[in-house]
Parts: sequence; C-alpha cells; structure tokens
Amino acid sequence: MNDAIVAAKEPAVLTLEPGTYYWCACGRSKNQPFCDGSHEGTGIDPVVFEVTRPKQEALCQCKRTGTPPYCDGSHKEL
Repeated sequence: MNDAIVAAKEPAVLTLEPGTYYWCACGRSKNQPFCDGSHEGTGIDPVVFEVTRPKQEALCQCKRTGTPPYCDGSHKEL
C-alpha cells in the first residue's frame, strides 16, 4: 500500500452497526475512513469487512496498518 495517501495520522474511532463496510485503502476518499469510489484507476481496492454486532472500532486512516481496516499504531511512525 505504499502508493496510498495518508488521510490522517490518527485512527477513526467509530461505533459501527451490523453491516458490510468498505474501508478506503487508497486515502483519496472524501468520506474517510470509508470508500467513496475515489480509488478508481489507482490499482488500490477498498477492503470489505463485516460487522455482526454493534461495536466500537479504531479504523486506520494512515493507510499503513498491517491489519486493515483496523489501526495497529503504524501512524505513530509517520
């Protein structure tokens, strides 16, 4: 994911409801941390993930995580 743009140097901590989500992996979305289709032509696809029960998650916005879509603290190295 080296071509991804750093959207923010902190995670987005959100309470997610059950459903299917599309995490922006390219950093270009105006709807961070979720995909808005801005990746078209970049060769970087969003990460699809499921939430089965309401829960709070820290979603990566630096796009350098080793555990997409979840923050692993990689932003601290930027």
